[in-house]
Amino acid sequence: MNQGNLFRDLPTVPQPEEQVDRLTPPGPVRVERIVSTGQNSPPDFWYDQDEDEWVVLLSGSARLEYADSRPQELTVGDWVFLPAHCRHRVATTDPQQPTVWLAVFYPPATPSLASDP
Repeated sequence: MNQGNLFRDLPTVPQPEEQVDRLTPPGPVRVERIVSTGQNSPPDFWYDQDEDEWVVLLSGSARLEYADSRPQELTVGDWVFLPAHCRHRVATTDPQQPTVWLAVFYPPATPSLASDP
């Protein structure tokens, strides 16, 4: 059994890179704690993942941008479901305090092959 605290060992000063901690063993579902200290995606970079992602903001603040819609401001408690290949980027994260994300990645859902009787 593994255990921990999502708010332990947070950086106290801005870091050059986000801190990513995998919380689950290897397998089809991956849970990560991501700690941002003012980081954002590089200009013109878009995440385009093969996995579905569900993410919740536990502290700090952030703004996400999507390739096909307007930006979304996130504050504590806000969560987002990002289906596979939803092109998105992190526009900003709070530089004054750690922004802690809990992200769950898993294989995309596939449509049911069963037909209704």
